[in-house]
Amino acid sequence: MAPGARSVPFSPVSLERHRDAQCRTCCRLAAAYEDRTGWHPPPSVRIIHSGHACNIEEERYTERVYTIREGETLELTCLVTGHPRPQIRWTKTAGSASDRFQDSSVFNETLRISRIQRHQGGRYYCKAENGLGSPAIKSIRVDVYYLDDPVVTVHQSVGEAKEQFYYERTVFLRCTANSNPPVRYSWRRGREYLSQGSDKGVEIYEPFFTQGETKILKLKNLRPQDYANYTCIASVRNVCGIPDKNIMFRLTNKTASPNIKLLVEDPIIANPGDTVTLVCITSGGEPTPTLTWVRNAEGLPKKSVLNGGTLTLPAITTDEAGVYSCVASNNVGNPAKKSTNIIVRALKKGRFWITPDPYHNDDNIQIGREVKISCQVEATPPDELQFSWLKNGRPLRSSERMVITQTDPDVAPGTTNLDIIDLKFTDFGTYTCMASLRNGGIPEISIDVNISSTTVPPNLTVPRGKSPLVTQEGDTVELQCLVSGKPKPIILWSRADKEAPMPDGSLQVESYDGVLRIVNVSREMSGQYRCQTSQYNGFNVKPREAIVELIVQYPPAVEPIYTEIRQGLGRAFTLTCRVLRAHPSRVLKYEWKLGTRLLTVGDFNQRDETEYHVRALNREGYGEYTCDITNEAGAGRCTFLVTGKAFQPEFYYDTYGALWQNRPRVYGFKLQWTQMNPGSVDRIKAYRLGIKQTGQQRWWEQEIQQEGNIERGQLITYNLTELIKPEAYQVRLTPITRFGEGDAAERIIRYSAPVNPHWNKFHCSFEEEAICMFSQDKTEEFDWTRHSAATRDTKYTPNTGPSSDRSGSKQGFYMYIETSRPRVAGDKARLLSPSFSVAPKNPYGTVSTNPTYCFSFYYHMYGKHIGSLTVYLRQKGQTGPDASVWTLSGNQGERWKQARVNIHPKSAFQVIIEGIRGSGIEGDIAIDDVAIEEGECRDPPPNSNLRSSASPTSRHIWQSCVALLLVVMGHRRPTVPSTRDSSAPVKKPLLCTSTEAGIS
Repeated sequence: MAPGARSVPFSPVSLERHRDAQCRTCCRLAAAYEDRTGWHPPPSVRIIHSGHACNIEEERYTERVYTIREGETLELTCLVTGHPRPQIRWTKTAGSASDRFQDSSVFNETLRISRIQRHQGGRYYCKAENGLGSPAIKSIRVDVYYLDDPVVTVHQSVGEAKEQFYYERTVFLRCTANSNPPVRYSWRRGREYLSQGSDKGVEIYEPFFTQGETKILKLKNLRPQDYANYTCIASVRNVCGIPDKNIMFRLTNKTASPNIKLLVEDPIIANPGDTVTLVCITSGGEPTPTLTWVRNAEGLPKKSVLNGGTLTLPAITTDEAGVYSCVASNNVGNPAKKSTNIIVRALKKGRFWITPDPYHNDDNIQIGREVKISCQVEATPPDELQFSWLKNGRPLRSSERMVITQTDPDVAPGTTNLDIIDLKFTDFGTYTCMASLRNGGIPEISIDVNISSTTVPPNLTVPRGKSPLVTQEGDTVELQCLVSGKPKPIILWSRADKEAPMPDGSLQVESYDGVLRIVNVSREMSGQYRCQTSQYNGFNVKPREAIVELIVQYPPAVEPIYTEIRQGLGRAFTLTCRVLRAHPSRVLKYEWKLGTRLLTVGDFNQRDETEYHVRALNREGYGEYTCDITNEAGAGRCTFLVTGKAFQPEFYYDTYGALWQNRPRVYGFKLQWTQMNPGSVDRIKAYRLGIKQTGQQRWWEQEIQQEGNIERGQLITYNLTELIKPEAYQVRLTPITRFGEGDAAERIIRYSAPVNPHWNKFHCSFEEEAICMFSQDKTEEFDWTRHSAATRDTKYTPNTGPSSDRSGSKQGFYMYIETSRPRVAGDKARLLSPSFSVAPKNPYGTVSTNPTYCFSFYYHMYGKHIGSLTVYLRQKGQTGPDASVWTLSGNQGERWKQARVNIHPKSAFQVIIEGIRGSGIEGDIAIDDVAIEEGECRDPPPNSNLRSSASPTSRHIWQSCVALLLVVMGHRRPTVPSTRDSSAPVKKPLLCTSTEAGIS
């Protein structure tokens, strides 16, 4: 390990930064405890919120409620601690079953739902786990607020219902609206608001069963003054800025429920391809009813044409048949509905079967016995179906020996029978069943049945060598049953050994040639298959059946399929390949290889696994080992990659006081990590550290030497210095052993102002979610909002607010007050800084008289409705109101400006920044780069916005030039990276002239 690089053990303590001095002391003690222990801490988690929240109710018992308006953006972030870095997963319950993140979970820190809908409300859980202890889980309930347009319906009292409303009628006006939170209703007649008791003829109440969703206005015994315009106003009291909604209904002496007529027949019978037109007209109703058409309680056909009350169905098909209903509604009484049934004529599925003489125990047809031929057809409409019979092409009439009957429609719909009594040789021939519809327009169906001496019942056999049928997985196979007899019936295939579907998913498969063809056969298809005769197109006798057995061979399934093994030189280890299943189960042999070099072969006996032992690993032993286990169907392979690469380091993200500011323009960072499974490979000799500014291409690298063995859970520390404020850096760390480089790990280091106010300067640019421990004053009307110009929704704030943060970056963050609805003039938002302790100035620990601090910040006050921005000082122990130290009002232009003010606290203090909403919505006020520094404020330059006027690249060059010139002028010594120094500068000095640095 490098001299100066500190290796410390690692703790399970979750270090949280507190606001007062006592808690900071506790944190130092916890950090000291961390230095003495060697455990990995289990995860902890908390949820923070952003997005368009209306209100956040902090923890009440175990619940937090996030209130948001429908259509806005929900954004929840899960902040975690723990080492190794926990994996985060968002899940949801208490919502609809179809709304579980599209049947998956969200596996990142931020859950974002744009245009949230009401069904997406519910409880959201953030789960963090790193394999240590129990997972950490936090939840927050999301309450989506909305208000739909209200609907007014009108009803008469029961027993008085007639078409018209007369004076002696009681009328109910019912107002309903879907909402969250519950809606509050009010009624208005004309311009007069109505309330219970204000008019003896008016009663206002809520039905008990509606649970506040309905408000009824009852007009008892209608009077002339009751004929008026009634307005129902639905309100959720402007929560989330949701405005009130209202609907007006005009009640007159002509107000009536709808009545309609259908100018069509019922039912309507049409041929396929016809154009069907349905006409519906209103015959009464005030207001004028609205007409709609529905089909079987589902949507209309896509090609239908709707024009008012007329529905046209061009080129109608059988799929478009059904009940069509015309519905008329005007919110008075019940909707009127009249229906008609459209029947599309059709003939389909012609079948026949032959039934031998039922009085003889013989399935054959014989001279002198009875035989019956049955014919079945599906017809629409069934009452138009008619049959005729032909023998050898000539019409056949019913007689004593040739009896033609129509079967009872309730028993066998669409069936006709031909009974031949006392069969004679002259009766042999071809009989034809003709089916048609009475009114024509549909092609006839004809079915031929041959009766002769060769007409015999069916017989089923399986060809020799076709059962059992052996095949291999992935092949195409044909199962076959031979059918004899005349006529040949349809063959039905099904599974015989278990209740399972056929390969195509159905329970039965029809075959006209007795062959079942299966493509890409799988091991699950092994088993017995039944083929049997169908009664259709054959003899109506007991089905004949046969069994075919299918055996599917497949290569061995083995484990592990692939695994990586990390080992150091000289160590012994064993590789094991296991057979899970195979058919045939008799495995022929196994074969071990390293690359292409054969290691060993052998046969399996009774065991289901094979092992290969490495007694002492050498350099030639690294590589890919394979074990092929083979049977008649093929081979299964286990693959083992043996490598000496070290596992990746695991960055420790919960370092207490990781960032410090030792000079105005640069900062340092304490980088800490542990090594994953350090003992699994050779000793780690060094780490290669790479670092670059985010967004840049060039990496700077150096090696951090390590001495001795690294223990599991050992915390390694390395200090990074000369990091330029406020830039973020990407860090890459790669372990090195004598095998070579191992797996690299990367993380981002971001600059944020210190939250421990004991430093001589505090700075906050609001780049982190924690906003430097600032907090919102919950006693005021609304909160400050952290935002960036890149993601800010501008629909609320035209012509106001900043277009970037103070540095000119659209990705940078700042705090601002959103003055759009529901905010009103005079609303306040107050941002409270953390508590700052006044540092002692003399050796006796007492505070010097009137210590001075410079408080500075940048503000942006652009818009014609800008209110005011005020800074207050609050001291510990004070009894009076907060002291105002700076204030400004009105439009200050579209640019960032700096404010500086001296403050003189005598005890621990807080700074409060108060924004007050002006007269309109164009009044957003923003702040950025808040700083507190010991000593009096220096005079600001004429243009205080220096940083925003220069590009980031030129600013970094200027800062590097200043640093180089200070070295040249002897003001400080340069820091040079070396293996004996624990400080790692992140950029080499840039060459420049003194003129570039502004020094002559």
